[in-house]
Amino acid sequence: MWKSILGRDDDNEEQGEGLVLDDEEGFCSFSNLQRIYAFFACMAAGLVCMFLSCVVFAKPIKFALLFSFGNFLAVGSTTFLIGPRKQIRMMFDTVRVFATVIYVTCVVLTLVCALLFHSMILSIVAIICEVLALIWYGLSYIPLARRMVSNMITRIFNRASK
Repeated sequence: MWKSILGRDDDNEEQGEGLVLDDEEGFCSFSNLQRIYAFFACMAAGLVCMFLSCVVFAKPIKFALLFSFGNFLAVGSTTFLIGPRKQIRMMFDTVRVFATVIYVTCVVLTLVCALLFHSMILSIVAIICEVLALIWYGLSYIPLARRMVSNMITRIFNRASK
């Protein structure tokens, strides 16, 4: 069971391509259980950072930094399960390359609005875009989810315009 969750299968092991990059990366010394613990720890740290960002909401720089860092931790947590090379390959797969680019652009935009412009309003707008981009990126991993959401939104707006 753990092999399927962690992305291991017989084909990958035969090709010499395991769960992570080569041994020099240091991940290979983790057991399956340690990888799962690391995943949950990284995900929890990301969620804590995003929650703490709400505490410092009035200070846009701290808010944007904590929120964006929390997002990176949450998205990066899956690296412990599937490995960095596979994570990057999956992020830039043709199915989700646009979602990935939009998400990363929104994170950078959030940081620019907070760090350079010191604008709370622009930071909030950028964070909303970042959250929407993260949701869209996450939906790209669920078969047909983005199509269902797109159809639902289209129906909602068509009803609203009548």
